[in-house]
Amino acid sequence: MLVPIESIQDKIIVLRWQKIILDRDLAALYGVETKYLKRQVKRNIDRFPEDFMFELTKQEFETVRWHFGTSSLSHWGTRYLPYAFTEHGTLQAANVLNSEMAKEVSIAIIRVFNHMRKTLATHEQLKALVFENQAEIRSIWFELQKLSLDDECDDSRPIGFDVHGE
Repeated sequence: MLVPIESIQDKIIVLRWQKIILDRDLAALYGVETKYLKRQVKRNIDRFPEDFMFELTKQEFETVRWHFGTSSLSHWGTRYLPYAFTEHGTLQAANVLNSEMAKEVSIAIIRVFNHMRKTLATHEQLKALVFENQAEIRSIWFELQKLSLDDECDDSRPIGFDVHGE
């Protein structure tokens, strides 16, 4: 694989309740300059509805900038607000770039998004299971607390070794 999965996962952030990759990160993954990616997207804007890609607002950019610890747009190498690509947008971007590397990396990106979705589903299932069994969990917890309190009150035997034979 050209790009390690961890480096893709590090680029995915949540914005507008969606998992997205910013244009500069996607361009780096695809091995192109950000301005080239944006140019290709603008030329094919009809392929990018808002659920595939959107431009960050100034407030969103401030939040993202704070998250990454950069001070201004110029540190991002641009004067324009970045684009955010959803899972489907990353695949569409690979299609408009039409390079072998973009095609291969887009497959890895989709796999990472799928893995994240499965992990979230597992967490949701666990959450539902805990919710369904919260009464039983609570009673077990109280019993464990009673046992630990009983152990703390039992001071009839000293803790440790008897080195003096007493």
